[in-house]
Amino acid sequence: MYERFYGLDARPFDLTPDLRYLFLTPGHSEALAHLEYGLSGRKGITVLTGEVGTGKTTLLRAALEHMKGTAVRVAHLSNPTLTRGEFYEFLAAEFRLSEAAAQSKARFLLELTELVQRHHESGGVTAIVIDEAQSLPVELLEEIRLLANLETNEVKLMQVVLVGQPELGERLNQPELRQLKQRIALRCVLAPMSLQETADYIAGRIRIAGGDAPRLFTREAVSEIHSRARGLPRLVSVICDNALVTGFAGGVWRIDRAIVLDVCRDFDFLNPPVPMPVVGESSPSNGAPSPDRTATADAKPLAEERIEVAGHRRFSLFSSLRSGSR
Repeated sequence: MYERFYGLDARPFDLTPDLRYLFLTPGHSEALAHLEYGLSGRKGITVLTGEVGTGKTTLLRAALEHMKGTAVRVAHLSNPTLTRGEFYEFLAAEFRLSEAAAQSKARFLLELTELVQRHHESGGVTAIVIDEAQSLPVELLEEIRLLANLETNEVKLMQVVLVGQPELGERLNQPELRQLKQRIALRCVLAPMSLQETADYIAGRIRIAGGDAPRLFTREAVSEIHSRARGLPRLVSVICDNALVTGFAGGVWRIDRAIVLDVCRDFDFLNPPVPMPVVGESSPSNGAPSPDRTATADAKPLAEERIEVAGHRRFSLFSSLRSGSR
C-alpha cells in the first residue's frame, strides 16, 4: 500500500512471524539459546515465559527452524486447549503412531516409549513443544510431567518445552503443580525491549525491507512509539505500520510524534505511559528516566545520535545494523 511512497520493497511491520525480520536483543538471544538447548540438550522440561507481544512465538519458530535437518523429532502444539484424549490423539498423529495408539492411552504409552528409546539409541532426541502453554488444563500439565519422566539412568528421553504468558509462571506456583515445577531444568523470562533496542528493532526491519530509517521516523516518534508500546515488539510493529499508513494518506514523508499520537489514539494506547528518555539519552542504572528530558525533547534527527548498545560497538541508532547486533 505505502511501499512505493516510502521507497520500500515490502511492508516491514507485518505481524506474521517472518524469520527474515528476526531481531535478537541480548534477552531474546538468551531465550533462543534456552529453547535450542532445551530441544537438543536432553534436559527434560524447559519453560519460557514473557508478556503478550514480546516475541515468544517467533523465537520458538526460529528454534524449530534451527532443528530442521537434525536428529531432533518434535511434536509442536500451538493450541493446547484440548481434552486428555484429544491431547494423546494429537501426539499419536505427530509421532506417527498407530490408530490404536490414538484411541488407547496404554497403547499410546507402549508405542511412544518404544519409539523414544529407539530414537535415542540411534542418537536422536524426541521433544514435545507447546506454545500458549498458559492455556493448558491442569490435567494435561500433569500428563506432560509424566511423559517427561521417560528417561534412562543417565539422560532424559523426552524433552518438553513450554512457552507461555506470565500466567504460566503463576500456575506453576500452584500447590498441585509443585511436582512439575520441581522438574523444570531450564527457565527463562523474556522481557520487553529497551528504548535503544526498540530503535534498533525499527531500524532493522526498515533496512531489511529496503528502506532508510532516518528518513522515515523522527527521533521523537521512535521515543513515543517505545513509550506507548511499552517495548513490546508486536505493539511497536502495530504502531509503526499504522503510522506509515497515516503518513502515506496525508502525503507526509517523515513520521513525527504527532502522527504516532494520532495512531495511538485510534488504538487506545494513550493511557499515561512510563516516561522514556529520548533516543540516545542515557538513563540512570536503575532504569529511571532522566528527570529533565523526556520523549518530547528536541527534534535532532535519529541518524545523528550515537549510543552504546550492550556488548556491541557504537553505532547510529538507525544504522544498517551491519555490526551484526541483530
